[in-house]
Amino acid sequence: MAVPYGRTACRPLLCYISRFRGTPAGKCVFRQLSTDSSLRGSGLQSLIVTEKQHSPWTLMAAVCLQRLPVISADPNPIEQQFGRFLQEMEMETSILSEHELRLQDDAEQLRRLQTDGYDSDDNSRKDQEIVLTQDLEDAWEQKLKSFQPAPRVHAEADKDLTSARRRLADSLVLVSEQQVGGKKLWTLPQAEWREGETLRGTAERALASLPDAAPEATFLGNAPCGVYKYKLPRAARTDTSLGVKIFFFKAVLGNAPAPPSPALMWLSKNELQRFLKPAYATNVERFLLGL
Repeated sequence: MAVPYGRTACRPLLCYISRFRGTPAGKCVFRQLSTDSSLRGSGLQSLIVTEKQHSPWTLMAAVCLQRLPVISADPNPIEQQFGRFLQEMEMETSILSEHELRLQDDAEQLRRLQTDGYDSDDNSRKDQEIVLTQDLEDAWEQKLKSFQPAPRVHAEADKDLTSARRRLADSLVLVSEQQVGGKKLWTLPQAEWREGETLRGTAERALASLPDAAPEATFLGNAPCGVYKYKLPRAARTDTSLGVKIFFFKAVLGNAPAPPSPALMWLSKNELQRFLKPAYATNVERFLLGL
């Protein structure tokens, strides 16, 4: 049977601690240890809050509001070739539709009508069916000729950067003109975080505080999709203000049309570099993979 060496070794130590605890020095030490343990429990939360309050970084939340494509984009040459290939395969393996079968039946009835010895009663009935089938095709052709598809490209609307109805085949991102320091810059809609609210709530407030009517949007999750931080100029830095951290949240424009506003622009991914700061635009483009 194995000897419990652990217990045997611990007994002298426990006896020493129990004797030392009764001395004045021991009481002082153990009182200090109990005080430290209570700080770890009840005082930890207040310590974290104090750290956040004294953080030199200003927290902000921004919303990346996307207007998804309204129409399909023009196919490239490879897509066109693949589409023709699929159409040829479908024609080779397809079967006749009910209308095509009816046309064949009508043609057979017409051929039998022109032969001798055909029943006159069936003649009148089948002759009416042939006319109805042909009239149906004529009506379809007339309707097709009168149909005018809407134009895919609106030259005037595409030039209006404030309209959400421009470039219908592309995804667009909403940017707003905001006061940053002493300058007016084009950024994603953003707002400073307030104590007691979530970062997503800050992003929703930033979208709701836009000029005119706020566009209807659906947020895609509670976690940010990107972050960007920058330091203030050296002359503006203080012990309590070192820089800004911006957390981005993705959202999709709803069905309601967004009203145009001179302080808002709808830009494609290629147009962001023209209006956003280079470093800011580079960070935004990292999570715009679907554009």
